[in-house]
Amino acid sequence: MKKKILAVLLTAAMVATMTACGGGSSDKETEAPAENSEQAGDDAEAPAENADAEAPAGNGADFKIGLITDVGGVNDGSFNQSAWEGLQRAMDELGVEASYLESSTDSDYVPNIEAFIDEECDLIICVGYMLADATRTAAEANPDVKFAIIDDATIELDNVSCLMFKQEQASYLVGYVAGLMTETNNIGFVIGMANDNMNLFGYGYCAGALDANPDVKIQQFNADSFADPAGGKSNANTAITNGADIIFHAAGATGQGVIEACREADGVYAIGVDSDQSSLAPETIITSAMKRVDNAVFDSVQALINGTLEGGVHTYDLSAGGVDIAPTRDLLTDDVIKAVEDVKAKIISGEVVVPSTQAEFEAAHGDVYELD
Repeated sequence: MKKKILAVLLTAAMVATMTACGGGSSDKETEAPAENSEQAGDDAEAPAENADAEAPAGNGADFKIGLITDVGGVNDGSFNQSAWEGLQRAMDELGVEASYLESSTDSDYVPNIEAFIDEECDLIICVGYMLADATRTAAEANPDVKFAIIDDATIELDNVSCLMFKQEQASYLVGYVAGLMTETNNIGFVIGMANDNMNLFGYGYCAGALDANPDVKIQQFNADSFADPAGGKSNANTAITNGADIIFHAAGATGQGVIEACREADGVYAIGVDSDQSSLAPETIITSAMKRVDNAVFDSVQALINGTLEGGVHTYDLSAGGVDIAPTRDLLTDDVIKAVEDVKAKIISGEVVVPSTQAEFEAAHGDVYELD
C-alpha cells in the first residue's frame, strides 16, 4: 500500500473477504509467530481460572481492533511482536475481533490507518513513536475513533491514549548485569535511532553498567534504523573487534543482526530488548530488558470494552510490572541475580533514581553518553 488509491482498493477487498477488522481470518492474523508463540515473562499469561472469563462489561465480540506495526514488522521479536501478542490475548480472553497491518516504510502509516478507519475499527493501535504524526492527523480528523500509540506522549487529544514505559529502569537492570559480568571491562550498546525517547534505553544501560562497574568502557552505536539487521550486525562486529564481550541492543529488528554477531563470536553475549528474547539464541542472550507492550495493549482493549479507555498518557513502570528484567536467567550466576534483585528493590523504593535526561545522566556519571 504505497498510495492512497491502493489502500482504498485493498480496503474494499478486505471488507468483501475478511470477517475481522482488517482481515483477522488469515493465518498470519490469527496465529502467533512461530518463534515466539509463548508470552514472555512469569505473568505473560492470564491465570488459568480467568481463561474462559467473559468480558467484564460489554461484549468483546462487538469490538474490532486494528494494530499497525512500525517498519520492523510483526515478526521483529521485539515490541511490534509483543504488541500483537497482547492483542492476540485480547482476542482469546475478551472475544474481540482483531488484525494487524504491517508498515514496510513510513509511507505505509497513513494508508494503513485509513484502511482501519474505513473498516470502522473501534480502536486503532499504532506501534511506535514514528507513527505519531500520522496518528495525530487521523485522530484529529476522526474524533469518534479511538487510538492508542506506543512510545509517544506528544498527542494531546481526548481520543488518543499514549502508552509509555519507564524503559530506562529495565535498561538500568540489564546494564547492571553487563557491568558485573563483563570480563574485558568493555561492553557495547546499539540503538535503533537516537532521540529523546530512545535515549532512555541508553541512559539506563550506561548508568547501570557504570554503577556496577566504574571501570567499564561502553561502545555506543546508532544504527539509524529499526529494520536493518545487516547494519546492526556490522555495529556489533565493530564493538567485538574493539574488545566488547557483552552488547545490548535497543533496535527492533536491527537487533537481530546484533544477536547474530554475538552468537557467531566466541565468548560474547547479547542482551535483548522489549521481550524475553532468549529463545532466539539461548546460549548467547544472557538477559533482556523487558517492556510489557503486550500488557499495555491488553489493558487498553479491556478498558475499551469496559467503557473506561481515556485519552492522555498512561505510564508503565518497574513497580507496576510494566518493565522488568527478563525471567530467563540460565546464564546468570546467583551472585548477579541477587545483586540485580537488590538494585531493583532500590529503584522501586526510590533509593536509586535512574536518569531519564541527558542532564540527569551527566550529573551522576559525567559526559560519557555519546548518542544524541
